[in-house]
Amino acid sequence: MGNKTIKNIMLTVMAAAALCAGSVSARQLSQSVTTTTCRGFCGKKLPCPNVLGCACVVQTGFTTGTCNFIAAKPAK
Repeated sequence: MGNKTIKNIMLTVMAAAALCAGSVSARQLSQSVTTTTCRGFCGKKLPCPNVLGCACVVQTGFTTGTCNFIAAKPAK
């Protein structure tokens, strides 16, 4: 492959990645407030709402838990 072909492929991949990232952000921004809440009970058969950062927190010894926002670990 020539150097120009590799540059064109890389440009196409980067443009596609930017378009995908933009569509995800637009979809998340279009959600209403009621669909972005993270609360309630959860378990194996009852998952939490599909919201970024929302996860089921189950205490040791219990089979059900509650939906809470989970903070991301800081980068090292």
